[in-house]
Amino acid sequence: MNDQPDQHLRGLTQSEAEQRLRVEGPNALPGKGKRSFFALAIDVLKEPMLLLLLGGGLIYLLLGDVHEALMLLAFAGLSVVIELVQEGRTDRAISALGELGAPHAIVIRDGERRTIPATDIVRGDLVALSEGSRIAADGWLIEAEGFQADESVLTGESVPVSKQPLTSNQREAEPPLPGGDGLAYAFSGALAVRGTALMELAATGARSRIGQIGQSLADLEVASPRLVLQTRQLVRWFALIGMSVSVLAGVLYGLFRGGWLEALLAGIAIAMSMLPEELPVVLTLFLTMGALRMSRVRVLARRGAAIESLGAATVLCTDKTGTLTKNHMAIAELRLPDGRTFAPGREQSLTLPEGFVELAGLGILASLEQPFDPMETAFHDLADRHEGDSITPHQDQGFRLHRQYGLSPELLAVTHVWALDGEPHVIAAKGAPEAIADLCGMDAATNAAMHAAVKAMASEGLRVLGVAEARWSGKDLPDSQTHFDFAFRGLVGLADPIRESVKPAIHELQSAGIRVVMITGDYPETARAIATQAGIAQGEVMTGAQMAALDDDALAACIHSVSVFARVMPEQKLRIVEALKQAGEVVAMTGDGVNDAPSLKAANIGVAMGKRGTDVAREASAIVLLDDDFSAIPQAVRLGRRIYDNLRKAMGFVFAVHVPIGGLALAPLLTGWPIILGPIHIALLEMVIDPVCALAFEAEPEEADVMRRKPRDPQGALFPRRLLLWSLGQGVLVLGALIALAAWAQSLDAEEARSLIFAALVGSVLVLVAINRSFSSAGGLPRLRRNMPLATISGIALVFFSLLFGVPAIAALFGFASLSLNELIVAAGTATVLLIVLALAKRRFRSALTA
Repeated sequence: MNDQPDQHLRGLTQSEAEQRLRVEGPNALPGKGKRSFFALAIDVLKEPMLLLLLGGGLIYLLLGDVHEALMLLAFAGLSVVIELVQEGRTDRAISALGELGAPHAIVIRDGERRTIPATDIVRGDLVALSEGSRIAADGWLIEAEGFQADESVLTGESVPVSKQPLTSNQREAEPPLPGGDGLAYAFSGALAVRGTALMELAATGARSRIGQIGQSLADLEVASPRLVLQTRQLVRWFALIGMSVSVLAGVLYGLFRGGWLEALLAGIAIAMSMLPEELPVVLTLFLTMGALRMSRVRVLARRGAAIESLGAATVLCTDKTGTLTKNHMAIAELRLPDGRTFAPGREQSLTLPEGFVELAGLGILASLEQPFDPMETAFHDLADRHEGDSITPHQDQGFRLHRQYGLSPELLAVTHVWALDGEPHVIAAKGAPEAIADLCGMDAATNAAMHAAVKAMASEGLRVLGVAEARWSGKDLPDSQTHFDFAFRGLVGLADPIRESVKPAIHELQSAGIRVVMITGDYPETARAIATQAGIAQGEVMTGAQMAALDDDALAACIHSVSVFARVMPEQKLRIVEALKQAGEVVAMTGDGVNDAPSLKAANIGVAMGKRGTDVAREASAIVLLDDDFSAIPQAVRLGRRIYDNLRKAMGFVFAVHVPIGGLALAPLLTGWPIILGPIHIALLEMVIDPVCALAFEAEPEEADVMRRKPRDPQGALFPRRLLLWSLGQGVLVLGALIALAAWAQSLDAEEARSLIFAALVGSVLVLVAINRSFSSAGGLPRLRRNMPLATISGIALVFFSLLFGVPAIAALFGFASLSLNELIVAAGTATVLLIVLALAKRRFRSALTA
């Protein structure tokens, strides 16, 4: 298909397309869409903490304390605002990520080709299709060149369907069913697996065949990632414990102090103090913001589970061409059967010597006339550089391509038959040297000499192809290329240089404990040389033929020692992934082609290329490298490990901080002291705790050793026992200090004692934040690391609490008394002592925390 459409194929005008888009809607399958403000508000009102605040406010109204009731309701309203802001931010981040990963389509409008979002195509648009693209809507094919589509997504039949252009009598017919006789009709969701076509759209969105099926899929939920399930389990356990304690405390209060409304109020306060309701918010925000951070380095995380898996990846399987190399091949060496060689790139001003012109010409005859494969493009580039050498005499004489024999797993060679009336057919073949040797029926001596030459060229990192020639005078061509009488004409070495960014990236990945394995179709010696140039750790080289000779158990048993897979067919990549997983590895896999999709989907983390990758490869992957830059992979691993670390730090802080809050809410019921913390005071603390968890810990820089440690255990707990004990230990230590302070403060009046204890509690919260910012601070003391959200939240909190304890009118609103300078010193001193003790304890147990 030409780059510029014919005049009769001008497509819709832009104004016509915009009008149809307004009337018929976007080309999108039914879905939940963006949540409205009302829906967000309903979700927020279901939060347990908010319900407890509203319940407390109602009880205060029943008790006649309007002041306390209004204060609690005000805090409830403020909580709604904060939650709506956080939920809105999360939704905006998700929306931005969705736009970043949205598929596109090439349409013809006003006679020009344009790339637009697939959601904007409309009925009547002309859409260009090519190999590897996902068809975005239903329509008639008005042009088709060797076009085949995989309609298995609709029919379950994996065999591609050959398509043909529309005929005049088909236009009036009803759209056919998938997999039927509609050879001129293409369906949304199908995959173009071969050739090119131009399609006129007949149905988009919900009106397409897959859209009709999609009506029943709109409400299906994606399976929850492991992190989500673990977090829910933690919240359930702590909520169960907290609610049990709160019910018990309320009953005890009612039995021993009387006043069941007051008892219910005390129970609500204890439930609020012990419910770790921040955790689901923390998890959602961390994963969403983490994906957004990844997008800033041009890495699209399509699923939250990918972020969870990144920190646990132990093996990265990568293809060579275009990923490790520049995917820009050039012919570096021509070698004739008599041993003579010529290096075109070294002396570009020279003409090709005798014999080499014929070899180069046969390579071109065995390539497409309009090549897209980099190897075939290299042959044409050579011809362009040596235009005066008449490299393509048969094409110049009028020979035309008559038949192609394609590559197959049994024979890694392609053969093109060129024909001209009255002349013998010219047959050119190129492919793997061993396949060409089979086609030529080489004797043992010639075969050995050829393989020695191949090994010498491959050891220099060249990809080596064999070239052969035959003639055919018969009328009917054979079914197989093996029936031609081929003669060996020489070897061609092609060079594809390593990308500059690859070697440092592989070194960083290997330093992080991630084994890099290269998978390629190259000759083994070439693959080994390229792997060495890229810095891949030394290991064994296994070929596709050797793989085929092993059963699954045997392959899994020996796969740990393999660093390069050579002469591998695309369908064998899936077997490699499955064998690695069977061997206990957590596998990341890169890919870009249609045949890579099964292995990308089977891998723990599929990584697709955003630019050269096919639509189906991107859809099967969990991560997309938008710039096809291999160096983005270690950046993504670094971000993934940082997210996981910070999530555990936030959880450690949540568990630690709820121990002293719950203890201070419960202590008066056990000791007979005046109530220290009521619902309003706990709500006040949550105004600090929630933003710290959701924003400050998310922005925490990574640990210094984040890319020097081994991958984490994928089956390990999100919050292992040692970290849980450390968090609870912090909380118990803080609670002990505050209980001691409360006992000493009983000589003061109730409001003054509450103020002193609350001020010390606020200081202790900030101490817990500082201690939990890092797992491995030098000397145990918190590191002074830049964290703007934390600095902002801490600054606002200090200003607010200074006003709270310094201005009598504000203090009275919350049942506090103004604190004297001496009392402020006592509160600050308590927090300082706790900081020193916790820092020393952290230094003592640091090795256990970082294990």
